Amino acid sequence: MSQEVWTAVDDYFATELMPADPVLDAALEASAAGGLPLIAVAPNQGKMLNLLARIHGARRILEIGTLGGYSTIWLGRALPEDGRLVTLEYEEKHAVVARANLDRAGLADKVEVRVGVALDSLDAMIAGGEEPYDLVFIDADKPNNPNYFRRALSLTSKGSVIICDNVVRQGKVADADSTDPMVIGSREFAKAVAAEPRVEGTVIQTVGGKGHDGFALVLVVA
Repeated sequence: MSQEVWTAVDDYFATELMPADPVLDAALEASAAGGLPLIAVAPNQGKMLNLLARIHGARRILEIGTLGGYSTIWLGRALPEDGRLVTLEYEEKHAVVARANLDRAGLADKVEVRVGVALDSLDAMIAGGEEPYDLVFIDADKPNNPNYFRRALSLTSKGSVIICDNVVRQGKVADADSTDPMVIGSREFAKAVAAEPRVEGTVIQTVGGKGHDGFALVLVVA
């Protein structure tokens, strides 16, 4: 199997199962025009996030890592009328693009983009006693994944779901001797989940347009 085949399969299912969406296409185009890195989730991954949020009945969603707001739109569309999504972004220029994309998607009244160091924002949210979130999507700087997970656990409650993207790192996560900070972050994240009695989790490997990677799915059980 090859990257060419993986991409072709992704394209096939996207064509079959996801009709053209001018709003999402425009979000990607605006992100590229703004000079943002082209690292947003693939369309089928975005739809998966949307379906997971809808299956779970999420009313409050927290996203760590906004970029241009592509995944934010997928998640925001899953919210009920009274739902709310808070998304954290480090770069102001990314937040400007994301807000414009969210406004175009008709989600400006449901989504708040908060700019700053995510760990600082999360600590402030914990200290402020924010209402628990039903679903948390972690897709930011990978070395901090274990730190984001621990904060997310403080901002959720029994029954909440935590999803962490890009944890397989092209299979490099299996290398115990790796010195790559992103790989180390993934391995430490796995250890943190395994050591936490309040959660149960698993990781699914994926191949597709984004290459060989995977996501973690964690359920807060206590």
